[in-house]
Amino acid sequence: MRGIRGAITIEKDTKEEIVSSTKLLLEEMVKRNHVLPDDIASILITTTEDVKAAFPAQAARQIEGWQYVPLMCAREIPVPGSLPSCIRVMMLVNTDKAAAEIEHVFMRDAVKLRPDLVK
Repeated sequence: MRGIRGAITIEKDTKEEIVSSTKLLLEEMVKRNHVLPDDIASILITTTEDVKAAFPAQAARQIEGWQYVPLMCAREIPVPGSLPSCIRVMMLVNTDKAAAEIEHVFMRDAVKLRPDLVK
């Protein structure tokens, strides 16, 4: 089992933006890592305090075959000076890949979080 990290920022705290941005991120994470729905053990999604118009997990329910993927949403720790308007994902997947083979996905302003992992 491996963890795949992902993060994306939103411009506006609206349901549409939260869901569409989260869906974009999740789809990119599975695409880059060749993950099938049955490979996903669980997904933890966190948001900064300023993201509150919708549950980002709603996005996963729009993806074909993801109806049985366990999801949980939570709040990020509100550290002063941290990146605002951010949705973070920790996707646990069953895989034979080595840790160095996993491609973590950081989009929009979230590339600032882990520039060392951005490809």
